[in-house]
Amino acid sequence: MPLSPIVLFCYNRVDHLRETINYLAKNPLARESILYIFSDGPKTNPAVGKEDAERVQKVRSYLPTIEGFADVRIKEAETNQGLANSVIRGVSEVIAQHGRVIVMEDDIICTTDFLDFQNAALDFYEHHPLVFSISGYLYPFSIPSTYSEDVLLLPRASSLGWSTWKNRWELSDWSVADYNQFIQDSKARQAFSASGSDLIPMFAKQQKGLISSWAIRWSYTHFRQKRYCLYPIRSKVEHIGYDAGTNFGRFSRFQNTALHEGKIKLTADVQVNPEVVQNLKRHFKPSLLRQMINRYKYGI
Repeated sequence: MPLSPIVLFCYNRVDHLRETINYLAKNPLARESILYIFSDGPKTNPAVGKEDAERVQKVRSYLPTIEGFADVRIKEAETNQGLANSVIRGVSEVIAQHGRVIVMEDDIICTTDFLDFQNAALDFYEHHPLVFSISGYLYPFSIPSTYSEDVLLLPRASSLGWSTWKNRWELSDWSVADYNQFIQDSKARQAFSASGSDLIPMFAKQQKGLISSWAIRWSYTHFRQKRYCLYPIRSKVEHIGYDAGTNFGRFSRFQNTALHEGKIKLTADVQVNPEVVQNLKRHFKPSLLRQMINRYKYGI
């Protein structure tokens, strides 16, 4: 199969973006891969507009200098779309043309064999009945010592260095037309929370317009389709965006695990391990105070 294109989303952090590109370009497969870059536009809020426009311009001055890929295709938004809209539109555009995508953001670094892993997994699991997407990252939670595979299945999707196929992506309903029916179904809520009790409050915030997240809706699509995200047992990407504009730095549940260089053995009959999923749910269990706040604010 042809190599998957890489889709990279960036905004106004040129230093992070430069580091992301430098790591990505160290992959031997980078020179054979098409890189699409979606550059979001500046915000129009008077309080940040001028500074934001200057930072966006620094990014856009850097983009034409990027080398090390088979082709670099830059798409610049005139106005600020926000990350969720950018990802949904950008992935949809590229995946419609190529049938598969590897997705990165401008604050992620990767191993030199990240593209090898993603392309191999996209080929290997294309027709697997359970695999809906592939992550390059693994949450820092406990894996049972008896678990012997190099990959595992989780019902929770990943937004860090991930990939998927056209026939999976197009199953997403980004408007979530069945949300009201879902949120009133206690059994459905419990099932969706199998990979983290934080998912329902996050979903409620999304639907109330308090946040704009493509990732929670992508996880919901996995749930509705009864499919899973495939994770390597050791991370091949690392998040570096611990600054303004990201929540990662404040939540230890999303802290990094060490980058792992080395071959990941792909297992044809990979299955869901209940103990692994239970450990993940425990990892994402909100504090008692957070549970009380969620119940008060969102009734869940």
